[in-house]
Amino acid sequence: MADEASEERRFTAMYDECRQRVWAYAASRAGRQAADEVVSETFAVAWRRFRDVPDPPLPWLLGVARNVLRESHRAQVRRESFAAELSRWAPPPGGDIAEDVAERLAVVRAMAALPEDDREILILVAWQGLAPREAARVVGCSAAALRVRLHRARRRLVRAVEEPRAAGEEKGSAASRSQVGIIREERA
Repeated sequence: MADEASEERRFTAMYDECRQRVWAYAASRAGRQAADEVVSETFAVAWRRFRDVPDPPLPWLLGVARNVLRESHRAQVRRESFAAELSRWAPPPGGDIAEDVAERLAVVRAMAALPEDDREILILVAWQGLAPREAARVVGCSAAALRVRLHRARRRLVRAVEEPRAAGEEKGSAASRSQVGIIREERA
């Protein structure tokens, strides 16, 4: 109990001594609004790892604040990337949302029906944006072999989209075929 109280006093002293300088560092890197959050997260890490904090603590705290800022930036980039991806899939203005959802569902079902190797290649090239030579490195084959596998996977996907889903349904719509067109695009 006395040890806990002693650690709390030492932590409070460290906080009082270093908070303004950590805040100033964070504000200079990310702005005033983000600085409070960075300071809070920095001292939360310091509390969890209090026994690892060296003397003097300021350089260590600034290193933690730097990592917090870096992780915050990465999270922001991920959010922006996700938002950009969602906007790519958003229906065009004035389009029929229900039709768009049905078309995308047809493509997703067709992808699910493909063998795992075909799905992987199509995802690497169409969704991850890798060139065939880069995708070949990922799957561990030559670029020429990957191009052949990619061509075959695309053909199987087109057939899967165009096949009737069940008795009485139409073949894949023109819009579904245009969705597959994204995957048909050849990349050098």
